[in-house]
Amino acid sequence: MRFLTSRSTLVALVLPFIPAVLGSPYKRSGSYLALDTDFPDPGFIGTLDGKWYAFGTQGNGKRVQIAESNDFTTWSLLDTEGLPTVGAWEEDALHYAPDVIQRGDGKYVMYYCANSKQVGPNKDDHHCVGTALADHPAGPYVPNDKALVCDLDKGGAIDAAGFRDKDGTNYVLYKVNGNSIGHGGDCNNGVDPLVPTPIMLQKLADDAVTPVGDPVQVLDRNTADGDGPLVEAPSLVLADDTYYLFYSTHCYNEKTYDTRYATASSITGPYTKNNEGFLKTGDSPNLIAPGGATVCGCGDRMLFHGWCDKSMKQRCMYGASVSLKGGKAAIV
Repeated sequence: MRFLTSRSTLVALVLPFIPAVLGSPYKRSGSYLALDTDFPDPGFIGTLDGKWYAFGTQGNGKRVQIAESNDFTTWSLLDTEGLPTVGAWEEDALHYAPDVIQRGDGKYVMYYCANSKQVGPNKDDHHCVGTALADHPAGPYVPNDKALVCDLDKGGAIDAAGFRDKDGTNYVLYKVNGNSIGHGGDCNNGVDPLVPTPIMLQKLADDAVTPVGDPVQVLDRNTADGDGPLVEAPSLVLADDTYYLFYSTHCYNEKTYDTRYATASSITGPYTKNNEGFLKTGDSPNLIAPGGATVCGCGDRMLFHGWCDKSMKQRCMYGASVSLKGGKAAIV
């Protein structure tokens, strides 16, 4: 979760089935500062006219922030409220980790998390995942009055990321926010007994908001793999018949927070972790605690957040060029 017991991307995931031609003109190399303002947990989507829209956690006076770019390098923060109203299920507070996909009928679906009016075991944190619809990627998004997933008895649900598979089936990934009901220590989950923080995969109907069947666990924390007290912020992308699941681990407010990935030949796994920091503090000058990454469906670019400076008071948006080949991911 990119905000501990108050909140922790798709990852945000993006680009449902926009042709890969959108990826080919992209020439930027390495990672770079994309937006110099507080814009955590960026999800993003591209459109057929060549524009890109990024969506960030609550900040700068907005429940859902939106930024725009024509080249994926230069970004502008829009004075637009992405979620002008809230759903009947939620409190008007703590909106985090928005992610947007375009479904088959052309409408845009936003996944986000917020505090539910229904309170779980932890009175201070009761996040659920909600959905909202729009006709344009920049909104406005109209929320549905029923949450998509809550899991309040397990700590709540956060960090939803949409994904559309090669056969057109819709899915959403999310984190069960177990550390919100942990027993203290790092990320509120450093004291035994440790609480599970699994990444779940939920199949959806064609409307991309209605669950089909039960969710499947695809990942969880494991100290033997070098993970911290949690895993979170999933982002799934398919390249050359390999599923790449990006995720963050350790604590968002510590320099050890990083982004990793796991791979599988089937969408439901099993996923094999690479057990190394794909993005980590110090990879580029002034990069601190990179996480909340979203990788585009075209497989050649990503957005993520890192602390804007050493004060670690705000998280800026960063971009990077990515290569996904032969089960290996790399910044290029």
